[in-house]
Amino acid sequence: MIQVNNLSKTYNNGVQVLNIENLEIPKGQSFGLVGNNGAGKTTFFSLLLDLIQPSTGKILNNGIQVNTSESWKPFTSAFIDESFLIGYLTAEEYFYFIGDLRKQNKADVDALLQKHEEFFNGEILNKKKYLRDLSKGNQKKVGIIATLIGNPEVVILDEPFANLDPTTVSRLKKIIKELTQSKNTTVLISSHDLMHTVEVCERIVALHLGQVVKDIQSTSETLQELESFFAV
Repeated sequence: MIQVNNLSKTYNNGVQVLNIENLEIPKGQSFGLVGNNGAGKTTFFSLLLDLIQPSTGKILNNGIQVNTSESWKPFTSAFIDESFLIGYLTAEEYFYFIGDLRKQNKADVDALLQKHEEFFNGEILNKKKYLRDLSKGNQKKVGIIATLIGNPEVVILDEPFANLDPTTVSRLKKIIKELTQSKNTTVLISSHDLMHTVEVCERIVALHLGQVVKDIQSTSETLQELESFFAV
C-alpha cells in the first residue's frame, strides 16, 4: 500500500531531518512510528500527506506518487494536529463538511457519530461550541473521528494518545484495533507513548535522527526492547 524509496528531507540550513532508503507498509497493517523529539516522525507524515516536498526520493500510496498527483486523497485521511480543524465551525458542522468532501450524506455521518458516541463522552455533540473553544483533548477527539468518515483505506494519526484522559485512550485503542481487524484499512500512528503504540500496532518502526534504527513485529517482548533502546 505505501512504498518509500530513497526518501530524504534536508532544510536550507543543511540539516537533514529524514533519510529513509526503503520502507514498505502493506495494506491492512497497523504501523507504529516511534522516536524521540526530532527523530523525523512528523516530517515523515508531512511528506506522506504532501504537506512538504522531499529533497530526494518519493512516497507511493497505493501506487500513486503523493507529491505529483492528488489521486490518493479520496482514500486517505489524517489528523496531525488542531490545524486540520476549522475553528469557526461546531463539531457537527465540521463532521458534515468532511462528509461532504468524502461523498457521505448526513445520515452516513450521523450513523458514524452514533457508533462512536461513547468516545465523545457527552462533551462534544449538541454543545453548540466552536471547535476553537474546545479543549485540546476534545479537539483531538473530533479530529480522530473525522478521519473515519467515508471508510478510508489509509488512516494517519500523529500523537493520537496525547491530551486524552485514560478512559478515552482505552476507547481509542479499541477503535484502532477494530479498524485493522478486517485488514482493509492501513493505520499509521506516530507516538511518544511506547506502551500504547505497541498495544495497537502489529509493527513498530523506530526513528533516530531521521533514520530507521528498528523495524520489528510486535510481540510480548517488544515494549521492553524499545524501552531498553531508548533508555540508552
